[in-house]
Amino acid sequence: MPRVKGGPRTRRRHNKVLKFTKGQVGGKHRLWRRGHEAMLKSLWYSYRDRRDRKRDFRRLWIARINAASRQNGMSYNRLMHGLRQAGVGLDRKILADLAVHDEATFARLVEIARGSAAAGG
Repeated sequence: MPRVKGGPRTRRRHNKVLKFTKGQVGGKHRLWRRGHEAMLKSLWYSYRDRRDRKRDFRRLWIARINAASRQNGMSYNRLMHGLRQAGVGLDRKILADLAVHDEATFARLVEIARGSAAAGG
């Protein structure tokens, strides 16, 4: 049986991978096998880091809320507990944005949390 090499179809597939690895260093953007390995690795990194990004942002928001709440004389966990008791339904992303861009509103939220924590016991 004669050998089948694939011809233009294989070339198109290889070029698609090499186009994907454009900008890689060394043979990764020139050689098919090294490029294919680099492509698989980079796709795995992007998959993993899309999940890590969510963790990183949550950590950043908590750090910002904690810093702003301590400037207003309250710790992060007491603030969040007080806001939950007061029925304030703001998430950490919005609270962090208020802490950075609107200190007066954030200070008012701290007072609401302080009042509900004192009343709730």
